[in-house]
Amino acid sequence: MAKTFLISDTHFGHANILTFKRNDGSLLRNFPSIQYHDEYLIDRWNQTVSPNDKVYHLGDIGFKNFTALSMILSRLNGTKILIKGNHDNFKLSQYQQHFKDVRASHQLDKFILTHIPIHPDSVGRWKANIHGHLHANNIQEKIPGLGLQDDSRYINVSVEQIGYTPIDFEKIRSFYK
Repeated sequence: MAKTFLISDTHFGHANILTFKRNDGSLLRNFPSIQYHDEYLIDRWNQTVSPNDKVYHLGDIGFKNFTALSMILSRLNGTKILIKGNHDNFKLSQYQQHFKDVRASHQLDKFILTHIPIHPDSVGRWKANIHGHLHANNIQEKIPGLGLQDDSRYINVSVEQIGYTPIDFEKIRSFYK
């Protein structure tokens, strides 16, 4: 039976992502080269996703060189749907070569899928907002007596949060039952 997966912020081909740092000063992505990074993500994807599965990529798939990105996308298993991110700047016709659909957002079983998290005043319409964009960071809320805690209305599926591996939507859905 086909499964549904989610992932965000792969940044294929984006060499500069390897210089980005976390709040504590450590590297956001500790890979020796962008080629190694890309191959690692491709391997993790294809070990998890079968050709019959569906993958929602929640933006920032890769940029700068569409020819190189196209070669990577053609190697990734599954039927892919892109929720555009702020770095997804190629022409729609180029993305349509590899994605069944390209959207700004999508509702999936009462969850809202976006690249950038939606405003807290709007999230109440859904079970939660599944998003990317924040990489290693999470949206937090202040809870009296506990201080800042991760806001359970938001689920960050940036690769740094999910072990560089697409996450099965059933894991998320079961958490919210």
